[in-house]
Parts: sequence; structure tokens; C-alpha cells
Amino acid sequence: MKRRKFLQSSAWAGLGAGFSSSPKPQKPLTFLFQGDSITDGNRGRNLDPNHIMGHGYAYSVASRIGADFPEARFTFYNRGISANKITDLQKRWETDTLNLKPDVLSILVGINDTGATINKPAEATTAEEFESIYRSLLTDCRRANPEILFVLGIPFVYPVGKRIEHWEQWRDDTSKRQAVVQKLASEFDAVLIDYPAVFDKAIQKAPIEYWIWDGVHPTVFAHELMAREWIKQVGKRLRFLKR
Repeated sequence: MKRRKFLQSSAWAGLGAGFSSSPKPQKPLTFLFQGDSITDGNRGRNLDPNHIMGHGYAYSVASRIGADFPEARFTFYNRGISANKITDLQKRWETDTLNLKPDVLSILVGINDTGATINKPAEATTAEEFESIYRSLLTDCRRANPEILFVLGIPFVYPVGKRIEHWEQWRDDTSKRQAVVQKLASEFDAVLIDYPAVFDKAIQKAPIEYWIWDGVHPTVFAHELMAREWIKQVGKRLRFLKR
């Protein structure tokens, strides 16, 4: 119930009112993208604005929103790091998330947790541990900013390349992480981005290798689909994006 009330707060009222009553954002928002290599997108590690967002879906989302609303002076951060698991996010959460004070926090994590289960079991978390840590990270953010909007991406994997080996393990463990993300999205009233559904639809037009070249990492074309879906789903809550 408390989460529902946040949508009615003065700071966000204009954002949830729809395009007709609020064609412009009501406050300068800070968007933060967190996760693993899919979010990282080979981003730069300095303040060079030409590379700071990487070259993946986070870059595409930021470029579109920033270009469409220059007067809003939005701030965009990408803090995805290749190979990160939920425990890696936990270790750097204060520096790379809380200290940046995001208004919109987008997270895509989980596939490396599945990979660890298969390849490095000593470093792996169970689905239950994954859920517990993930929940604690979201709770810390909610405590720091009660009005924060979470955007949770569902992790994905396909039987391509190295993923063909041990495919059943990849599929089944990833499915458990997917269920956790869906559960937490409901619990925290987050925007849920169903990337697997996007790619399942896309393979009707081209084989999965066209979209997910090694079973885990998206191609340029798939990153574009991810960005489109991100804006579409987040636009249901930040309705000025529908412009």
C-alpha cells in the first residue's frame, strides 16, 4: 500500500498523469543502469562522454531520452561490469548505486550466477541466496529514496555456442533466477522488462543466433530490441516518455 502511495506524491504526480496532462517531466531525474556485461557494453571507465554509456541497450535508452528531453537535464549512469554476479553488485552497491542517488534504477543481473552454478560452483549462489541478496539491495535503495522507480530485467539464455553444452542446467537454473526477478518486481512495484519474451518473438523473424550470438550476449540488433522494450515498459510509469 505504501508503494502505491508513492505514485501520488507531488514529485511524481506529473510523471504518472499521462502525456495529455504532463507533456514534460516534472523534475531532473537520475537514471542508473546496473548489471553485468550486457549492461556494461564495453563502457569507458572515465568521464569521456563519447564512451561513458557503452554501446548496448543502456546507451540506446540514454541517447533517446536525453535527445528528446534536453531541457530536463537528466543524468545517466552506466555501472554495469562484465562477469558480475549478484554478490559482486552487493560488494559495490554503496559506491556504484547508493552514492549516485538514482531516481530510476535499472538492473539486469543473474546469468553469471547461473554460469557460476555450472562452471564455478564454489562461487555460486543458490536461487534462494540470489533472491535474498537482490531483495536486500532493493531495500537499501528504497530506504535511501522511498520514491525510487525500479526497472528489473529478466535474465535470459539460449542454446547457442557454449551454452549448448549443459543446456538443461543453463535453462533450468536461469528459469529459477527469472522467477526471482518476477517475484521481486511484484514485491517492489517495479517495472518488469521481459527480455525473454522479446527474443522469443524476435526469433519468428530471424534465428536466435542473429539476436543472441553466443546464447547470452545480445547482438547490436538485440540491444536495439531491448532498448525499445525498456522505453515502452518504463513509459507506462513515466508517461512523458510516450511522446
